[in-house]
Amino acid sequence: MLILLPPSEGKATPSRGSALALDKLSSPWLTAARRQVIDALVELCAADPAAAAAALEIGSTQLDLVDLNARAHESPTARADRIYTGVLYDALDSGSLSPAARRRAATRVAITSSVFGLVRLTDKIPAYRLSGNSTLPGLGGVAAHWRAHLGPAVLDALGRGLLVDLRSTAYAAFWKPTPDLARRTATVRVLHEHQGQRKIVSHFNKATKGRLVRALLEDGANPGTPAALATALRDLGWHVESTPEKSGTRLDVVVGEL
Repeated sequence: MLILLPPSEGKATPSRGSALALDKLSSPWLTAARRQVIDALVELCAADPAAAAAALEIGSTQLDLVDLNARAHESPTARADRIYTGVLYDALDSGSLSPAARRRAATRVAITSSVFGLVRLTDKIPAYRLSGNSTLPGLGGVAAHWRAHLGPAVLDALGRGLLVDLRSTAYAAFWKPTPDLARRTATVRVLHEHQGQRKIVSHFNKATKGRLVRALLEDGANPGTPAALATALRDLGWHVESTPEKSGTRLDVVVGEL
């Protein structure tokens, strides 16, 4: 099973740690594509911070994020699960997982990143600010860049297992499962039900996804099909509705409260 997560906009900035070593990251065949993004980002942010802030939609009070990007090659790094913060990662709380669940997380969870393409929770990366819908001079759209490079890395990470896609729309555009993967692809969305109406609410969506992943890792379930995943989630206490689609199976997790 491969669980694909989106990154968080907010990130922790390590105060110490080794500098980025691209050759030590997982999915090493992405090294050249990663270097292209980083070099374009560093050049943009180092040359003209004000222009970079405008291009990356960074507010004038957050120019420290531009400087952070400019120093991507030498900034301290930390494990990805300590860099990414926010509602989903707070709910996942990987640092408090049991030893067995932590081992499962290392092999079953991957994060789609605008800078690194795909990272594992144990990969050591610096903090950065680059959204999935950004465009970089000399590189073009970040999403289009990764669409050209990401497929082999995801397929290698997936192997023969089930793909559990929890990515947000912007990061789902980096790579889309091919039709031959439909029978083992589950796309999960979270619906908040209130007074008989259902809708996607960002906070509920992110928090519930984090809890789902945590529950699966702690339980140890390793379903091989969308139907088996739906059963596993129901056994863990979630209300799950399944809808077959051409690209796979959509699993709607319906919640009433956090």
